[in-house]
Amino acid sequence: MIDEGMAIMEEPTDLPDGQPVLRVMPMPADVNAAGDIFGGWVMAQVDIAGGVAAMRRARGRVATVAVNAFQFRQPISAGDVVSFYADIVRVGSTSITVDVAVYAERNPASPVVVKVTEAILTYVALNSDGSKRVVPEVS
Repeated sequence: MIDEGMAIMEEPTDLPDGQPVLRVMPMPADVNAAGDIFGGWVMAQVDIAGGVAAMRRARGRVATVAVNAFQFRQPISAGDVVSFYADIVRVGSTSITVDVAVYAERNPASPVVVKVTEAILTYVALNSDGSKRVVPEVS
């Protein structure tokens, strides 16, 4: 459903199977003037989660080279428990593309889970000197 502000309002759902790469609770210091969590805060957490997945797959240092897509589906509030799930969607010779889905668990008295953000980011595998390196094969 679309609300008056044109944000996509997600229906309640369940958390995906498996463990999130990152789980965090934003605090009141992370809110913007409207009382929602800053988009930049969410973007930073998404980059951390995607980077962890890419680093594990690359077996070493990676750097973000592109934010291919980023969609804020609905606001996050201080006190929500926010879970970041990262899936590798493509591995190139030196790059790794990661899909990050973000869910908020709200209202502890009557818990509700909603998908709040999704993004696709690309990372490049790096040597210790910062030069590109080949992503190793999965063994």
